[in-house]
Amino acid sequence: MATKLIVDCSTGVTTEVELTAEEVAQREVDAAAWAVAEAERETEATAKAASKASAVAKLAALGLTEGEVAALLA
Repeated sequence: MATKLIVDCSTGVTTEVELTAEEVAQREVDAAAWAVAEAERETEATAKAASKASAVAKLAALGLTEGEVAALLA
């Protein structure tokens, strides 16, 4: 079973305690929420990169140099 570490700063004593069923359930909910948020961040980053690549391609097709494209997209 999963455990947590409790540190008493006034005495310096550390104790390892098993998580309760509620703590385990909350940990699972938090992990699932993090996975969803991470997938959304990855999707957003991929869309942003694809959009930038498309913009670079269009500007290059207009005859702009790499430096000009970089300056416009900065």
